[in-house]
Amino acid sequence: MVKLNKIYTRTGDDGTTGLVDGSRIAKSSARMALIGDVDEANSAIGVAIAALGADPIVPDLTRIQNDLFDLGADFATPGEEFEPDEMTLRIVPAQVERLEREIDAMNEGLEPLRSFILPAGTAAVSALHLARAVVRRAERSAVAAAGGMPLNPQALAYLNRLSDHLFVAARLVASRSGGDVLWVPGASR
Repeated sequence: MVKLNKIYTRTGDDGTTGLVDGSRIAKSSARMALIGDVDEANSAIGVAIAALGADPIVPDLTRIQNDLFDLGADFATPGEEFEPDEMTLRIVPAQVERLEREIDAMNEGLEPLRSFILPAGTAAVSALHLARAVVRRAERSAVAAAGGMPLNPQALAYLNRLSDHLFVAARLVASRSGGDVLWVPGASR
């Protein structure tokens, strides 16, 4: 368990931060940009949860928030060994597969798409779309970081599925409140 008695340490005043293995890297590095984007995605999901109230999807999103802390720990652990152990958190195939099962279950009752969807509707739907967009940015950061260092392939897959999950979740929530807001090409010409 994590125990934080003091929030500031002054060790980052030089523009570096510590990783899980004790090494230090620049706060401006691709790895830290990725970790920051994952943190922002987690916060965006928190905003969506607040907008959703007692919606039945909230427990899944809360579990995903916990997964995103695991994901951040995975990305903060350098190395080429991606199997978890007692001291190392790694995203595993079961976490990706769970997202896929949830996507399939949510998608079952939805109408097929007839158009692209505007990220709009209720506050909850809009918050889910915003979270999806932030997760897509985190995925782009992961792909960019993976060009210069080894990253867990399951962690990359998790981000990809998560954006899909949030898209379908937004559609599901929208279906309960009037449906998707569809793009009308050229409507404002």
